[in-house]
Amino acid sequence: MANGNNYKTRVVVGLSGGVDSSVAAWLLKEQGYDVVGLFMRNWHDTVGTLEGDCPWYDDQVFAELVAKKLDIPFHFVDLSEQYRARVVDYMFDEYSRGRTPNPDVLCNREIKFDAFLDEALRLGADYVATGHYCRRRDDAVDGKVYHRLLAGTDPNKDQSYFLCQLSQQQMSKALFPIGDMLKPDVRRIAAEQKLATARRKDSQGICFVGKVDLPVFLQQKLAPKQGNIVEILPDWHGYADAASRTSIADMARPYHYTPYDGKKIGVHNGAHYYTIGQRKGLGVSGRPEPMFIIATDTVTNTVYVGQGQEHPGLYRRALRILPEEVHWVSPDRRLSEGESRRFSMRIRYRQLLQAGVLHMCADGAYMVFDVPQRGITPGQFAVWYDGDELVGSGVISE
Repeated sequence: MANGNNYKTRVVVGLSGGVDSSVAAWLLKEQGYDVVGLFMRNWHDTVGTLEGDCPWYDDQVFAELVAKKLDIPFHFVDLSEQYRARVVDYMFDEYSRGRTPNPDVLCNREIKFDAFLDEALRLGADYVATGHYCRRRDDAVDGKVYHRLLAGTDPNKDQSYFLCQLSQQQMSKALFPIGDMLKPDVRRIAAEQKLATARRKDSQGICFVGKVDLPVFLQQKLAPKQGNIVEILPDWHGYADAASRTSIADMARPYHYTPYDGKKIGVHNGAHYYTIGQRKGLGVSGRPEPMFIIATDTVTNTVYVGQGQEHPGLYRRALRILPEEVHWVSPDRRLSEGESRRFSMRIRYRQLLQAGVLHMCADGAYMVFDVPQRGITPGQFAVWYDGDELVGSGVISE
């Protein structure tokens, strides 16, 4: 947007080859910004991918077509080295420890709003923009401006969860042009403007990698290793003990099983390939109800399962986040040790917001929910909201 000196604010848009970033670029140009398109290639390998040989190449072609249609400069940057080191290697490390990471959250923190931002600044950017369905609001508090991360207006597409690790510095450079729009309206604009991406399907799977056969993908570094699948019955003694827990720390403590607590019902090819709450891929059949994974142990290489969606091993009232893993998107709303406050919370993307209390303690943050939560998974990000503002986040420790 031009100022009194006829200088146009430059915004570098991360053109991904999808409809959302395409419409974001069109909106910014309509609003008078100096818009530049930048496509980033982050992944070369196709091991384990389920979509063609070179999905990134198709993305680049569509991104270039959009830039040409909008008559904006188009640039290309290869960030695959940074992506492997800061996202994929992190994934392998987390899975090797029996945890389930969220690479999309890391991709936004480490790549889109870090490595990509650096490249955008070299192109003279004042801001970077993406096609995320979320919003930013700036508030002045005691003479200082804080950049708030707000949920997207479209409840079916809100992506604020994926940006839960952004810092104030990163937020200060971020624009989200479609955050107050509904997806059908984004599609309509793309069609009206005859953008090549108007009917293109939304991307799925791991950020910049695509849909993958996870065990095959992980076998690049985590070798298959046969182990036992052990069924835990609903009347396991540990559930009765857990029901009597009263302290916050006790409620957040996960169930710990041994192979002697249940019965072997099958074998698997590596506990690190599985995650809590998973139903498919076990190869166990012939039971009255579906089997769900309730725990994994990468030390003994054991996968523990329970029968039925209401198995008590799937549910817990609380979780813990280590002190060094607690992140405040809005640092002025930080809770001090000993403080507690009610928030709306979620433990995975697209989960409906859950009511509960966040407690700040010396050994970390504890999220205690009003009702037990299904499938609390170590390595995933838990987030807390005040209204539509995402206030903070953290990695579930265990």
